[in-house]
Amino acid sequence: MTKTLLLLPGDGIGPEVSAVARRVAGRLISQGLALQVEEALFGGASIDACQLPLTPEVLAQAKAADAVLMGAVGGPKWAGQPYDKRPEAGLLALRAGMNVYANLRPARCFSALADASSLKRVFVDGLDILFVRELTGGVYFGEPRGVETLADGQRRGVNTHVYTTSEIHRVARIAFELARGRKGEVCSAEKGNVMEAGLMWREDVQALRDAEYPDIKLSHMLADNMAMQLVKNPKQFDVILTDNLFGDILSDEAGMLTGSLGMLPSAAIGDPGTPGLYEPIHGSAPDIAGRGVANPCAAVISLAMALRYSLGAPALADTVEAAVEAALDKGARTPDLGGTMTTAAMGDAILAGL
Repeated sequence: MTKTLLLLPGDGIGPEVSAVARRVAGRLISQGLALQVEEALFGGASIDACQLPLTPEVLAQAKAADAVLMGAVGGPKWAGQPYDKRPEAGLLALRAGMNVYANLRPARCFSALADASSLKRVFVDGLDILFVRELTGGVYFGEPRGVETLADGQRRGVNTHVYTTSEIHRVARIAFELARGRKGEVCSAEKGNVMEAGLMWREDVQALRDAEYPDIKLSHMLADNMAMQLVKNPKQFDVILTDNLFGDILSDEAGMLTGSLGMLPSAAIGDPGTPGLYEPIHGSAPDIAGRGVANPCAAVISLAMALRYSLGAPALADTVEAAVEAALDKGARTPDLGGTMTTAAMGDAILAGL
């Protein structure tokens, strides 16, 4: 049966890197992959055309697809919009509407890029961490939220960090299941020393492990300590489980250990049988948008993750990742990696690897 991939190029460098991912998908289709690629407006591009960052029609299209591959959203053009009308609000609404509650963020250092990391090669060569970040709860979604003016004229800003046991268990279950296919180790991060909700997170993760996953080695670490440990000894970690806020921060930190944010893909998945949402984590990079120098590797590896988790083609996922690695081994580099290649030329190198 033919699968459907919905491409949402978005803003900034999103269309540039998405074009390379589409070329790779096209090559796989020409070699026999039963895949149909659709495309729609999203983020700032959708605001410009439809006055909404995510239209009901595009959300319905996303929910009907087998996988959704994003480019990036946001930029200074829309920074003056109210928060609920900005491109980023469309992304939050897409995640919530698709009910993709577990964000998978691999931080893998290709050997050819170990010297591009801000750490010495000995600390990062062979690095392979998988972050499992809760994606639809916590402080980004909790109520009440907003800014109010007090009687004395001061302003008061409020964001609420809130989780339920079921929200914690469903993302922890995904972390434990993925750990079974790796080293069988999970480290859960929170701030239970100063946050009651953080302590509950620790207790509920431990309870699920004890009840259903006794074969998994589970450890707990305060999020600030983990930030230090990721710089001190990152290879001690295999699967890291975090809430929404800490996962956002810590996975970006780990991303720089790999040499460039331009190398980092991500997946957002939910219950079995529901479509997954895939995207590079580098953002829209408006400072280089339109120059044709963005690194497309993260978008291509995000496509590989879609092949693995949503499109039923794990062997092709391995092939695509190997093609990226082969291009890097042969010296292919965009400016963020210290090279001079254009986005399109990097795409050519990846396609040659296929």
